[in-house]
Amino acid sequence: MSNPVFFTQAGNLSHLGPGSVFVLEGPEARHAVTVKRLAVGEQVDIADGAGTRLTGTVSETGSGTLAVTASDVVFEEQPAVRLVLVQALAKGDRDELAVETATELGIDAVVPWQSERSIVRWKGDRAAKAHAKWQSVVAAAAKQARRSHIPHVRPIVDTAALAKVVAAADLAIILHEDAKNPLRTVLEESGVPDGSDPGSPREVLLIVGPEGGISPREVTRLSDAGAVTALLGHHVLRSSTAGPTAVVLASDVLGRW
Repeated sequence: MSNPVFFTQAGNLSHLGPGSVFVLEGPEARHAVTVKRLAVGEQVDIADGAGTRLTGTVSETGSGTLAVTASDVVFEEQPAVRLVLVQALAKGDRDELAVETATELGIDAVVPWQSERSIVRWKGDRAAKAHAKWQSVVAAAAKQARRSHIPHVRPIVDTAALAKVVAAADLAIILHEDAKNPLRTVLEESGVPDGSDPGSPREVLLIVGPEGGISPREVTRLSDAGAVTALLGHHVLRSSTAGPTAVVLASDVLGRW
């Protein structure tokens, strides 16, 4: 069974090694002690969200602190090819479910997309709160999945801004029910697979529309910017399941698992 994971700020673990004692404080420590009820002698991982993981044994607990004696401190590299989920805002928290599940499955970054057919709108104060909530959802999912990296939720984009992101990307894939080629075929023919060739794509965008689908105008605009369309299967998936499904398939094709 894997160790439970608790997060500290990036950089807090980089100077430590085997035998070092790290004291976790704040909400994460309180959760470990009062909710998870970790006791002296139990194994635990502390991660900084940026790839460094400390594995050790609980040596002391307090009302808001958890002291861990390190047995190992390692830095876990990011995959050679990173997967980025471009998730259109969707009603009923389906967008949050999508980014949560995609994080558990290994997505490396998330881009919120205000598409033409998105019923949900991020405006004014709501935009900042909604963005912070997505980042919180992603952090919780990374913790659940025992990840050392917390995916970054990038700033929200509209279709015009997304077209610029697509143009700068190594590979951008629109997941669309009218596509001719399966996602596996698109990935295998793109030059992505193992990421060992310096000239191969390093970042793959997986673009998912809202519940109403991506409009033909948006497909044209993103395709003109360099995106390609791909089919996930014979059935039409919800906005909440398309992204995670694509992450699973892409991770398999790319040898990330």
